Amino acid sequence: MRDFELCTPTKLYFGRGREAETGKIASAFGAKKALICYGGGSAVRSGLIDRIKASLDSAGIAHAELGGVQANPSAEFSGYTARFARENGCDLLLAVGGGSVIDSVKMAAYCVETGWEPWDITTHKVTPTGRVRVGVILTIAATGSEMSNSAVLTNNSLKRGFSSDLNRPDFAILDPELSFTLPAYQTACGVVDILMHTMERYMCTNEDNALTDELAEGLCRAVIDAGRRAMRAPEDYEARATLMLAGSLSHNGLMGAGRECGLWAHKLEHEMSGLDPRIAHGAGLAVVWPAYLRFFANHGAAGARLLRYAVKIWGAEPDFEHPERTINAGIERTRAYFDELGMPRTLRELGLGEEDIPLMCVKCTDNGAKSYPGILPIGIKEAEEIFRLCL
Repeated sequence: MRDFELCTPTKLYFGRGREAETGKIASAFGAKKALICYGGGSAVRSGLIDRIKASLDSAGIAHAELGGVQANPSAEFSGYTARFARENGCDLLLAVGGGSVIDSVKMAAYCVETGWEPWDITTHKVTPTGRVRVGVILTIAATGSEMSNSAVLTNNSLKRGFSSDLNRPDFAILDPELSFTLPAYQTACGVVDILMHTMERYMCTNEDNALTDELAEGLCRAVIDAGRRAMRAPEDYEARATLMLAGSLSHNGLMGAGRECGLWAHKLEHEMSGLDPRIAHGAGLAVVWPAYLRFFANHGAAGARLLRYAVKIWGAEPDFEHPERTINAGIERTRAYFDELGMPRTLRELGLGEEDIPLMCVKCTDNGAKSYPGILPIGIKEAEEIFRLCL
């Protein structure tokens, strides 16, 4: 096991109806006026925003609201959120939704008092040392942004992330029932994203990490089962609860504890949804992850990890005389599960094609100037090979 640091300061409030405690919770964090941020109108139509307002009112916390955060959130709207909060005297940014809303709010929180622009932080032109309070009311299990140290914004088709422990929200309210009415496609995309956050870290270069391996394998198996159940019965509380908690644990640092390197399919997918913001993040990952694994198998790399992945997570029968058969079974079972969820298989199903590959490769490697660490480093040549396996 490698040396590591693990920071998980976000306080979770988990269970049925916990959003009714929003006011009491926000008050405990010293909030005087909250800006309620959300995406489309579903949070309003469902009555969730009204319930949150009522809870804040009962605790004597003033509030304003701002809707309109888009999927693959823009740096421009995040900056607008910061200005809106500053003009309205808000000291708590309350994200109601999933990863897009949370990431937009996280980056805005740095800018309320400083007057900075979120993209300047994302591109490391300025370095934040503080922010206003951030709270989350989660409505979709997916990105794990409610506990993670990362946030991703899009600016003029560039999709980039910023990581800092300051990104971790102060508190997050997780009521699995809030995810009951999600469209099946959004549920499926969330399942893929949760799996990816753990599976990417699982594909590490050190084998001496038995405890974290077992945690990761158990989480993945539980998510695979809960995903099937939630797709069949959207109001299966235990399935939704498993997905919601797994999403948080998958991206709060625990699944990477003691590991060295990993496989970063997210870096490649960011270029796909950066080119077309209509591409759901989980759908893009469902296309790129099996291709990523195939790339490593083709190059004879990560054999031990791919073998364990196939056996421990997907239940493939180990063939020690022909381990490549077991590895292939693991990759095919991954793809079959994504098919079962109704996810796309190819770039063309996402509206992208061979003609988009050169630009995506240039962007994800800064025109070949950088590569991503892993069992085999991913530079411009390797990125092109992986994208071609997605066709």
